[in-house]
Amino acid sequence: MADLRINLAGIESPNPFWLASAPPTNSGYQVQRAFEAGWGGAVWKTLGEPIINTTARFAAVSFNGKKVAGFNNIELITDRPLEVNLKEIYETKKRFPNHAIIASLMVEPEREKWHEIVKRVEDVGVDGLELNFGCPHGMAERGMGAASGQQPDLVEAQTMWAKEAARTPVIVKLTPNITDITVTARAAVQGGADAISMINTINSLAGVDIDTWNTIPHVAGKGAHGGYCGPAVKPIALNMVAECARNPLINVPISGIGGISTWKDAVEFMLMGAGGVQVCTAAMHHGFSIVEDMIDGLNNYLDEKGIASVHDLIGKSVERYSDWGNLDLNYRIVARINQDVCINCNKCHIACEDTSHQCIDMLTDPDGTRYLQVREDDCVGCNLCSIVCPEDGAIDMVELTHEQPPMTWNERQTVLAGFKGN
Repeated sequence: MADLRINLAGIESPNPFWLASAPPTNSGYQVQRAFEAGWGGAVWKTLGEPIINTTARFAAVSFNGKKVAGFNNIELITDRPLEVNLKEIYETKKRFPNHAIIASLMVEPEREKWHEIVKRVEDVGVDGLELNFGCPHGMAERGMGAASGQQPDLVEAQTMWAKEAARTPVIVKLTPNITDITVTARAAVQGGADAISMINTINSLAGVDIDTWNTIPHVAGKGAHGGYCGPAVKPIALNMVAECARNPLINVPISGIGGISTWKDAVEFMLMGAGGVQVCTAAMHHGFSIVEDMIDGLNNYLDEKGIASVHDLIGKSVERYSDWGNLDLNYRIVARINQDVCINCNKCHIACEDTSHQCIDMLTDPDGTRYLQVREDDCVGCNLCSIVCPEDGAIDMVELTHEQPPMTWNERQTVLAGFKGN
């Protein structure tokens, strides 16, 4: 059995699966139930000045019969008194000393307020702090959350203020509601962050009820933008983790967040540079017990790969992630249809004919049997046919032997510039 223990910037945890700061970590009762179920750590629901939440506050986006493909919320930080949260954090840490408890914090961008809350929270024995610079709704209108997280100077300054008072590791949680997340990640590092976490929720509107014309959700007929998360945001989160992981100026551990629902998702995030992962929507959808499958699946995967420690996964795919200009323009794959498996649904032909490169022919055998065949000379290897095909194994994407040496766009431009120089 592989070693699943992680150490993220000095925060130790029995496994890489943490609950993200959200409704599942709103109380000591919940966090203790989560630890009993097997979660390695929890980021306590964001602490700060008292707020008042609304009802309703959640909405979900379903797609093609799949419930909760995306999840939207307009809930704010904790609405429970700070003193109550601190008491429960202390009790939970005392009961589960080997599990990671990280306090998520959000206050106004003032040095004294950061000093005060950091000291109060660390006094009850947390293992680390997570500065919430990501929440896009409600708190942002008050100058906190994403409003701070979108300004690199404020990210750097507030990180520095927290670090001035902190004795435990400081993680900075970044907003995805920005053009280039590496800019704010670098600002966090410059402010002294021990680690970064990403992504927080994406600014969104879940939908509109076409019968009542109310937004979803609505509060007495009025709606507001909220934070989007769940499986639908995973590709966005994975890209942002990868961009930070491959940036040499962001040389700190990363806690990956965003659409992680299974152990496979966790492996992807860790391969792209995350030192551990945080989960929210999947736990809200299915309950705390999903961590059992995550732990078993990750253990089995590592054993099958002959990998002794989960730590050995971190960043192994980062070097394979680059810019478009570094891709080999002479690499070629084509689609091939396996006639023994093809069910002749024609979805590949329709997709190729209508929206791609018109290279799949509908042919007929001498006995009158219809079949599909790819004209490989015209196939550009776009993958569309294999993506829409409903039958596993019916279409293979086959790599062809290179007829020309590898050549990237950047290399091509360099050669062309040399010719012009002559």
